[in-house]
Amino acid sequence: MEITELIGKARGGDRDASERVFALLYDELRRLAASQLRGEAPMRATSLVHETYLKLARHGPLEVSDRAHYFALAARAMRNIVIDHARARSAARRGGAAQAATLDTTALQIAAEDRGEDVLALDDALNRLAELDAPLAELVEMRFYAGLELTEISGITGRSERSIKRDWRRARAFLQHQIVGA
Repeated sequence: MEITELIGKARGGDRDASERVFALLYDELRRLAASQLRGEAPMRATSLVHETYLKLARHGPLEVSDRAHYFALAARAMRNIVIDHARARSAARRGGAAQAATLDTTALQIAAEDRGEDVLALDDALNRLAELDAPLAELVEMRFYAGLELTEISGITGRSERSIKRDWRRARAFLQHQIVGA
């Protein structure tokens, strides 16, 4: 059965279809999470994917329209998990020398390096971007939090890679300006 068809059934409240969508996309989600960790323990990638599933499943029927929407929601869920983790670590230890985060570094890698302040600063800037341009913020979530490559985002969203690259440059410039305060 095709993913789009399963998503339609899941949206209608079919719990089995929702679980099958996750099972079919599990390897891809795990690959994305593992790319976020870049060499960290494999169990962490598995944990992130499972937390993402629980976060998505907690709200009842799967409210997605297609595969691109599913990955956008998964990216947002991963973002929230990373932010919660960074906040918890930051609350546990206040202070320390902050290092600047680049948008080429993945969110989980920053958090794993105990640079939660960078993740929180990015989250604040991303919230400001979402207020101005929600599609740009979604692009950042898919790229930075879900670890998707620009070509993958192009395929998922159905937009040209050239447009995605242009938007990525705009989003990076905005976020860096917000974080650095230049």
